[in-house]
Amino acid sequence: MSIYNEIKSSFKAGSSLTKLIYINLGSFKAGSSLTKLIYINLAVFLAVKLLGVVYLLLSISSDFSLVSILSVPADLHKLLYKPWTIFSYMFLHKEFLHILFNMLWLYWFGLFFLNYFDEKKLLSVYLLGGLSGAALYIIAFNLLPAFSNVLPESYALGASASVIAIVIAVTTYAPNREIQLMFIGSVKLKYIALFTIIIDILGIASDNSGGHIAHLGGALFGYLYVSQMKKGRNISRGFDHFMDKVFSAFKPRQKFKVTYKRPANDFEYNKNKAATQKEIDAILDKVAKSGYDSLSKAEKEILFKNSK
Repeated sequence: MSIYNEIKSSFKAGSSLTKLIYINLGSFKAGSSLTKLIYINLAVFLAVKLLGVVYLLLSISSDFSLVSILSVPADLHKLLYKPWTIFSYMFLHKEFLHILFNMLWLYWFGLFFLNYFDEKKLLSVYLLGGLSGAALYIIAFNLLPAFSNVLPESYALGASASVIAIVIAVTTYAPNREIQLMFIGSVKLKYIALFTIIIDILGIASDNSGGHIAHLGGALFGYLYVSQMKKGRNISRGFDHFMDKVFSAFKPRQKFKVTYKRPANDFEYNKNKAATQKEIDAILDKVAKSGYDSLSKAEKEILFKNSK
C-alpha cells in the first residue's frame, strides 16, 4: 500500500470515530464503566491512527509508535522495561474491524453483565481478565518450545481477552439465558461461549497463536470469578481495594465552604442576650416548680446548649 493510500485509509477510518467521540464526549464523565471502557478504546485507536499519519509524513521509525509502546511483549527482558503494557495492551487496537467487533461484544455482553452485577465488578473483570490473558500469553511463550523462535518479536494487543472474560463471566452466571442471533434465531449463552472457546483452542495453531492463548486466559478468569462469587468469595476484593485507592488519588478534594457572619452591634448583642436570659430563667422556674422531666425536648436542648 502506498503512503498516500495509507494516509487516506487512516483518515477515513478515524473520521467516523472522531465524530462519534466528539458527539458523545459529554457523556463520558456521566457514563457508566461500560461507556468509559468503550470510549477509552476508541480514543486510543484514534490516537494510534492519527499518530501513524504524522509518523508517515515525518518518516519517523515505527519503533517509536504507540503500538510498540503500548503492546505487551512476550519476552520477559523487554517486559521488564515496559511493565505498563500488561494494562495498556488491553485498550490498544490497530485494525478497524478488530476494534469494531471487540467493542460490539463488549457493549452487548457488558449490558448483560450489568443486569446481574454492578459497574465496579464489570471494571474488575475487564482489567483482571486482560491481566490474566497477558499472563497466560507470556507464560506460554516463555515455557513452550513451539514459541521459542518467535518469542523475541512477539507482542499482544487488543481488548479480546478482557471481553472474553466478561462473556464467560455472564455465561457462567446465566448459562441458559437466550439471545437472538441474525439468521440463526434463539441461542443459549453457553453454546456461544463453548463455540468461542473451541475457536480459540483451534486458533493456537494459527498465525495469531498468542492472541488466542490470551483469550483463553481471559476466559479462565471470567469462569473462576463468577464460580467463586456463587460460593460467596470475591477473588477481586484486593484488586478492587487497590483500584479504589488509585481512583481516589485523582478525585478532586472537596472544598470547605467558609462563611463569615457580620458581628452584631452592641445594641443587638445586648438585646439578644437579654432575650436568651429571659428564656432560660423561665425554663429554670419551670424546673423548680415541676421538675426537670416536665421540660419539653426543645426546652431541654436550650438549657443544655446554654449550660456550656
